[in-house]
Parts: sequence; C-alpha cells; structure tokens
Amino acid sequence: MPQSSETPQFSSEQSAGETPAERPHRRRHPLRRLAACAVLASGVLFTTAGTGHADPYAKPGPVPMLSPTTLTARYAAERVTIEKALKTAKDVGDTDRARALTAFLRPDRHFLSVDPRGRGQAVEVVGDLAHARRVAVLVPGADSTIAGFDTRAGRPWASPGGGARAVYDEARRLAPASDLAVVAWLGYAAPKTFSSDVLTDTRAERGAVELRRFLVGMHRANPSAEVGLLCHSYGSVVCGRAAMEGYGPGGPAWQKVSDIALFGSPGTTAWTAGGLGTTARVWAGRGATDWMEDVPHVRIFGLGLGPDPVSRSFGARVFQAGRSGHSDYLAPGSPSLRNLTYIALGRPANVTRA
Repeated sequence: MPQSSETPQFSSEQSAGETPAERPHRRRHPLRRLAACAVLASGVLFTTAGTGHADPYAKPGPVPMLSPTTLTARYAAERVTIEKALKTAKDVGDTDRARALTAFLRPDRHFLSVDPRGRGQAVEVVGDLAHARRVAVLVPGADSTIAGFDTRAGRPWASPGGGARAVYDEARRLAPASDLAVVAWLGYAAPKTFSSDVLTDTRAERGAVELRRFLVGMHRANPSAEVGLLCHSYGSVVCGRAAMEGYGPGGPAWQKVSDIALFGSPGTTAWTAGGLGTTARVWAGRGATDWMEDVPHVRIFGLGLGPDPVSRSFGARVFQAGRSGHSDYLAPGSPSLRNLTYIALGRPANVTRA
C-alpha cells in the first residue's frame, strides 16, 4: 500500500503517547474513509503500462554466495554494480537515480545486492552483519525505489535506507552494548501506489520468495543471529506471505525469526496472527494519523488483503505508535520508533503496549 500519500509532516507532538481515544479501535472518520476508498479505486482505474522504452540498465553480474568469509567480497562486487549503474544513469540523464547511486558509493556503506533495472532494488546492511546477535530486516512498502532509497519527500526515515539507519541509531541510544545490525531490504519489485497491484498479494507472493531466499543467505553468513522483521505498509503483506510458507525450503533460517512487526499495514492475507503459522511474536501498530485505518480490510476472490492487524480479532500484540502518520513510524523521537527498535532488539518487555 502507499507509503507517502498523507500530507501531515512529523512534528514534536507525535512523540507523545496515544490517548485512549486515539488507539487503534477508535471510531473511523467518514471523510478519511472516503478518501482512502478513492485511493483504492484509483489503483484499479489508473493504468500502469510502461512507456515501451528499453531499460538502459544492465543485469547485475554474478556475486559470491553469502557466508561469513565472503561478505567483504560480496560488498565489493555490489560496489562494481553500483558504479556501472551510476555511469548509465549519468549517460541517460537519470539525475534522481544518479544522485542516489552516488550516495551508495560512500565508503561507509555496504550493499548485499543492487539491481538497477526497472524501478530498482537494493539491500543494504547497517552495522556488522557477521557478528551481530540480532538482525532487524526492514521490509518497505509501495513506491519504494532506488531513487528514493535514502529519503522520501525530505524525510529520510520514510525511506528504506534512512529508516534502517533510524532504527540502528535508536538501538545505540536505547542499548549501547547491543550487537544489532539492520538490513534495509528492498529485495522485491514494490508496487506503485496507483496500480491494481496494491489491492492483491501478487507482488507480495513474489517478494515473499525473495525474502525467504535472502533469510537463507543471511543465515549462512551468521547462523547464530536471531531476526526481527519490521514490515511497513505493503511490506507487511510480503512478510505475511513469507511466514505462511511455513517451514519448507529455508526452514532453519525462518526459525531464527523471533519477531514480526506489522506497522501501517493494510493486512497480511491471514485471518489471524495464528494463521501466519509462525512461532515468532507477531506485533502490530498504527499511528493515530495514519489513514490506513480507513482502508477497507476485506479479502474477496483474491481482492483485498484481509483483516486489520491491529484489530482485537486478529490477535497480534498491539504496540503504541503515538500520532505517527503513514510514513512517520521511524521518525526520530517517536514512540513508534522506540517500540519498533525494542522489537528489533528482541526485548518484548520494554515495548509499550496499546
């Protein structure tokens, strides 16, 4: 589902806790609900056909398989991919992507995969993946692209890379001695906001395959690390589908997932948290100003994404998200960032429940 359609900016009042009237089960606002329905309808009515132009970006070359001894080589190989993509972006005048790829090449940044084709995919590691005791994997939602990997509408925390760094910095503030690595996982073709893809789990099913495959590779690189999935918006559909694949291929890696946090979620296609079929703790949160509350939570003939994860009937552990808007859950100083970071750290007792 869309990540940046709300207009309110994050303000200091969002760091305050919710009042009982602002909690997830509050009364819906008719105008907001009408607007949300209009967004969904436009996803069906608007076409997303391409321009017919050939993609100028090359397919990435082979890279070393993930393991504790190949991480450095993997980072170096992806750097070569980024350099080639940057040259192409400059040649074709793709200024937004060129700006993003230039930032990717900073010496303090480490990418496990980059695919510049289409709207782009990228997976970045913040921290020491090889020695981390906990790894948080941030799975972003609709409209996530390489060009917007580090910031969206001037808000770094609303992007995959900026959001991952916000969690990492918050973890160092809350628990300086913790060994947490954070992965910004844009490893799937995120749907566009105005497309019918946001109304179904088709993109999520494909993304779920890639997410499970990534977790297998990460498990090889660090077999002892426990994992927390932080799943925003349509990314929560990806996480839900990945969980419902059960303990088949990649089962040992999936068993290291101790927490799944769904925030700003349109649904997971599961009817209950138990229906995700995982032993992980399932969390859900939604800010008081997130219009996602007003999206119809239905699933009929494959259309829609199912029940609201913050509803009592779904059965998740609902955490306090304050007044966060749809793109502000990882904003510095917000209760949602604090709680999501405690979930990432595997410290459920520190999470403020709603």
